[in-house]
Amino acid sequence: MNQVIETILNHRSIRSFEDRPLSQEQIQTIVESAQAASTSSFIQAYSIIGVSDKEKKTKLAAIAGNQSYVENNGHFFIFCADLHRHALIGKMEGKEVEPSIESTEKFMVALIDAALAAQNAVIAAESMGIGICYIGGIRNNLEEVVKLLKTPERVIPLFGIAIGYPAKISGQKPRLPFNHVYHENVYEENEQKYIEELQEYNEIIQKYYVERTGGKRNDTWTSQMGTMLEKQSRMYMREFVESIKMNLR
Repeated sequence: MNQVIETILNHRSIRSFEDRPLSQEQIQTIVESAQAASTSSFIQAYSIIGVSDKEKKTKLAAIAGNQSYVENNGHFFIFCADLHRHALIGKMEGKEVEPSIESTEKFMVALIDAALAAQNAVIAAESMGIGICYIGGIRNNLEEVVKLLKTPERVIPLFGIAIGYPAKISGQKPRLPFNHVYHENVYEENEQKYIEELQEYNEIIQKYYVERTGGKRNDTWTSQMGTMLEKQSRMYMREFVESIKMNLR
């Protein structure tokens, strides 16, 4: 096993960072690593906003649900789906690009491009011994995030990544079994087998939580997901996406 694979398989979320900022060289390396990711048709439909301003980080932490590690980290990155520059390209080249960049397809391209870039950034950071934590909580109130970051039309802040030197190394959560995730040639739709595999996974997760919390927590993965999915959250998203001309056509 090589070092790249070891880095990937050793991933875990870090939620406690040292009071130690990243260097400009580290920030540039992380961003350049993100840019090296694959991008659909070379469209590069994303942007990255680095947040170092303490006041902005405090406000973002509050939006994200008062997560302290959004405020206290080495550097906070926000990855955005970005088709704003492509609207400008239409003006530069005299092309009617609006129907295309306002399509569901290009919306999906922008989301995928941003996600691919982000994961490259994460692996680069972790390879340098730096910890990370993805922050989806910024989507709790994107209107406020947009105001705070002054993003233009056709730009959607998708998620943040808190990056820094770990003050505490957290445990690694067991993932779903390989055979539950990987399908060969066709999607294997065997409900009984799926339920059995999920029940086995529940036992693994339950044991993980019991050991991690000293018996204070013993919930299963399916109970956790069922409770989470039963509660509707961020249901404003489609209206918001359409309001900044990222229409789902």
